[in-house]
Amino acid sequence: MSRFRPPVWFVLLLPAIIILAAVVLIPLILSFYSSFTPYKLTRPDTLYKWIGTFNYEKAIKSTHFWAAFGRTVLLLTIALNLEMLMGLGLALLVNKVTYGQRALRTIMMFPMMFSPVLVGFQFKFIFNDNVGLVNNALQSLGLTDKAIPWLVDGQLAFIAILTAEMWSATSVFAILILAGLFAVPRDPIEAAKVDGCTPWQSFRHITLPYIMPFIYIALAIRSLDVARAYDIVQIMTNGGPARRTELLWTLIGRTGYIDAKMGYANAMGYISIFLAIFFTVYFFRKLNAARSELGMAG
Repeated sequence: MSRFRPPVWFVLLLPAIIILAAVVLIPLILSFYSSFTPYKLTRPDTLYKWIGTFNYEKAIKSTHFWAAFGRTVLLLTIALNLEMLMGLGLALLVNKVTYGQRALRTIMMFPMMFSPVLVGFQFKFIFNDNVGLVNNALQSLGLTDKAIPWLVDGQLAFIAILTAEMWSATSVFAILILAGLFAVPRDPIEAAKVDGCTPWQSFRHITLPYIMPFIYIALAIRSLDVARAYDIVQIMTNGGPARRTELLWTLIGRTGYIDAKMGYANAMGYISIFLAIFFTVYFFRKLNAARSELGMAG
């Protein structure tokens, strides 16, 4: 009887499969299982008690969960739209530059190189009540005579977080849209000029349809980033004041690591993942529709 020999490709992939299983698959299965238990970090024995979908039902009925979800959707909606508009404007400006464009593209990528933790500390200092750059600038210009509590007031803290998110990620839209602008064929634009079209008409009916797939790719990437925003919010406000800036993942982190309710936190995490998948599927459908209009569907 001949000995079984696994295929060469399987032997070559086996180390990667083992590492992925140890780092990704096993923790994923364990966290999914624990979402059906009352697992608490302070009581390891609770990991073996099965309670079914109780954690999911509790999350769905929780006002704190849906308030955090609403704030996350609000941040996602405002941030994505403003980042897209600013990135589009920046890409159009850089595309017009004839000298030093490579240097400008490199400078545009600088915010992407900073970690979210560093961005959080940076903007926490910028919006600090006493020594922050924003308050000092406003007082120096005579626009206000007292310190504005940027990180203490709920609405102002949300604006500060939004500003930090926009600064760190607008370049994602700018780079991808600029790549789309490089791919726009020149012949239709030249023909539109000959036919007497205005610059706005050329952009609206020729340039924009060509760059829409790139915009939807950027929207899909950023929607996942914002939907799981944690670092910047945690450092700047820690979800405060009074939970007014608490997003989904800061709530999940607080529930899992401060309240030690890891099973409940994992249940909220999986609900959040399903919601993030919904937004991703939506943007990719829009991407496929935009590609179809250009005859690029495959």
